[in-house]
This record gives sequence, structure tokens and C-alpha cells, in this order.
Amino acid sequence: MNSVELISSFAEFAREKNIDKPSMIAVLEDVFRTMIRKKFGSDENFNVIINPESGDLEMWRTREIVDDNSEDIWDFDKIPLSEAKLIEPDFEIGEEVAELIKLEDFGRRVVQTARQTLIQKIKDIEKESLYDKYKDLVGELVSSEVYQILGRELILLDNEDNELILPKTEMIPKDRFKKGETIKAIIHKVEMANGTPRIILSRISPVFLERLFEQEIPEIYDGTITIRKIVREPGERAKVAVESYDDRIDPVGACVGMKGSRIHGIVRELQNENIDVINFTDNLELLVARTLSPAKLNSMTIDKERKRISVFLNSDQVSMAIGRGGQNIKLAGKLVGYEIDVFRDVPKDELDEEDVELNEFSDDIDAWILDELHKIGLDTAKQVLALSKEELERRTELEEGTIEDILSILRAEFE
Repeated sequence: MNSVELISSFAEFAREKNIDKPSMIAVLEDVFRTMIRKKFGSDENFNVIINPESGDLEMWRTREIVDDNSEDIWDFDKIPLSEAKLIEPDFEIGEEVAELIKLEDFGRRVVQTARQTLIQKIKDIEKESLYDKYKDLVGELVSSEVYQILGRELILLDNEDNELILPKTEMIPKDRFKKGETIKAIIHKVEMANGTPRIILSRISPVFLERLFEQEIPEIYDGTITIRKIVREPGERAKVAVESYDDRIDPVGACVGMKGSRIHGIVRELQNENIDVINFTDNLELLVARTLSPAKLNSMTIDKERKRISVFLNSDQVSMAIGRGGQNIKLAGKLVGYEIDVFRDVPKDELDEEDVELNEFSDDIDAWILDELHKIGLDTAKQVLALSKEELERRTELEEGTIEDILSILRAEFE
């Protein structure tokens, strides 16, 4: 393989990989200089000239002529007079000899190795370029096509056929995709694994929901309305606190749209995830009330030191505030940054004189268990006993055995 064939084939491969001309020349020169160092010991006195367009390559070796008996004849940049005269009879001591070194002088095996090295270097540049590109796109929304469905992840292709990865752990539980289908997700993180970039996508990140809002709602995209905070239980429920910088614009109404027209597409993309859009305020009490809406609160106490809020509601409002499986109260707490405890407000005429406060059982029941019961609005023994074991298991984080022990202790009180 001569220099024209080698450089031309390499240049074509580099262009296919979208490698720019300066990078291409730098790689070529680096490989040729490596060949020179292996053969001649040093490349300091070599000038390498490359034209990737025409495939031309020139390697000039420059040496100073010294006397045959000089101690310098073994230096890499010196040449004995007798050897110089073989190149040009008129040369004299002190002059410089510029000698053209041809690619063929290195031998067929070295040239083949150089070709493989060139291809590998371009692949390395391509990987680094891909890493740099996506590293700067973390948090951005992308659309990509499902290429392969594996056990733990989906392999997707972007519009340049680069591989992206969507792990099952970053998918909404209800997500079901087929090969060839287009998926929206955000660039979650980019990492290097054994020299190969891994571009990880996510559909469960709050940032994904934020990008969907920006895409669907012009006022958020142009900055008239800003998203203050998003909390999610992916595929189930989300709360989005929004604020308007224009008093004439209702931020909640603008996000939801007429009859839900704007938010409907986002809900569908999130596999029917319920989205509560909340008008943000710096007034903590008002923000808590809005996050627990439509449940109506009677009162609340705020403990800023312990970061806990106790809310008091009528019995018929408790389950609404807590939500299915405690989702509503959990997300509300995350949104306001406080732990929220729910308590029933029982009218005096409904008080059962025989009932016992749960806190009275602190010697027999661990404090964390009592906290779990308080979180779902249960304050007295009879309130707990009024619910079935299955209902308590569904609404709390308690295990079946623990619930059975609690019910046994409470029943014993009234027996």
C-alpha cells in the first residue's frame, strides 16, 4: 500500500465519521511520527507534510554533514561526509542534507500496522466527540428510536445513529415500547466505561416533566411563567409549583389550558400520571393548603426547627389529603420541604369518652410505628380498630405481622 492509498482511504473513513480536517491531519502526523521514532530513534529532525485531499505525503529527514572521524557521526541529526556524498557528490562538511523518506522504506508490515492505528485513533476521537457532545446536553429533552429491547434496558438510536441507553429503572412503570417506536426522554447522565461513552436517558426524573412543560406551554418556554419545584411518583402523581412574573397571567390556568388542552399531552406522555399544578407562594401556610387541595384544612401548626407541619381536618377530608397509598401527603411534604402529619378534628359531640389516644400506648408500641399511624390521620385506638388489616397494610409502610401486633394490643385495651 503506497502513501496515496493509505491517506486517501483514511481520509474517506474520517469524513464518514464527521472528523474535521485539522484533527485528521493531527492524527496522520502523529502516526507517521511514531513510525519514524521506531525506525530512526527520533523524529526531531523530520518534517512531515500531509495533504489529505490529494493523498500526498512527504517526510523529509534533515542532517548536518560532519567528518567521517568526528565523534558526532552517531547523533541522530548528523551524517558522515562519505555517506552524504552518496546522496550528492558535491556536499561538504557543515552543510545540511534534506533526504526524502518514502513510506515504502518502512516495510509492508509497519504500514499495515499504521493503517490499523489510524482507524483506531479515529474511533477514539469519535467516542471522545460523542462524550463531549452529550456531556453538554445533560438535562435536555431528546427524541430517539428504539433499536433493541434488552432485559434491563432499551438501546435507542439518535438521528446520527449514536447509541443511547434507557434503563428499565429510568422508565415509568407503565412504559411499554416496541422496536422502531420514537421515545422522548432527557439526557440523565453521560459516563465513560472502558473508553466507550454511555449516554443514559431518564423518563422518571423531575427534569423530564419540566422539559415537557417547556415544550407544551409557551409562557414557560419564554420565561413569563417559571417552574419553582417539581416532585413526582413516576406514572402515578406529580406536583408542579409554578409562578407568574406577569400579574395578568394565571400560571395554573396557563399551564392547564382550556379544558385541560395544554396539559393533556403531557399527561398522556407520562402514562396518565396525575399532575397537580400549584400556584407557588412564599406564604408557607397558604402553600401547604394549596398542595393538599382539594382537601380543606381547619388549621395547622408549623415546627420550623423540626421541619414538621401538623394539619388538622374533618374526618371526611383526611383520606383526600393523604391520597391513595399516602402519595398526596408524601408529595406535598416534598414540595414544601417539611414532614406533614395529618390529624382528624373530631367535634366534641362526637368524642368517644372510652376511646384512647394512641400516644398512651408508647410503652407497648414503638414511636416510629405510632408516627406511621399518625401520618394517615389515625390518632386514637378506635380509629385504628375501625380499619381492616388490609386497609392498614395498603395505606402505611407497616408489615402484616406488625399490624397484627398493633391490633392485638389495641383490642386488649377494650377487652
